[in-house]
Amino acid sequence: MEPVVGATPKVVKSDEEWREELSPDEYSVLRQAGTERPFTGKYTDTTTVGVYSCRGCGTELFTSDTKFESHCGWPSFYDPADSDAVITREDRSLPGRPRIEVLCATCHGHLGHVFEGEGYDTPTDQRYCINSVALTLRPADD
Repeated sequence: MEPVVGATPKVVKSDEEWREELSPDEYSVLRQAGTERPFTGKYTDTTTVGVYSCRGCGTELFTSDTKFESHCGWPSFYDPADSDAVITREDRSLPGRPRIEVLCATCHGHLGHVFEGEGYDTPTDQRYCINSVALTLRPADD
């Protein structure tokens, strides 16, 4: 994965360490900017109240309060839990379809993409489309 220009991760591990700590699917998404298949993720339809953290480093990223049904095939949130929890950068990996990539600010793991102006009835008019495999949900009653 390309380094993020102008940002330094707080959690730095070798490729070997990431491979030891993450499952092959987690590694593919978080460290190689892969994408899980739509409608297959553990948290796509979850309504559990709690906090969603980065599977790579444990940083709190999103809360269930900002999760909404977008019917896109991946968990969708309209705002990060903390404005500094995620960072974004331009993604031109799909020819003719530029996107904005979302990464964990702490370990720079790939989480998904953010889209604007799609017409969802959310306070930010944004959809953070996040891979379930990049997240861990800690229910509020834990």
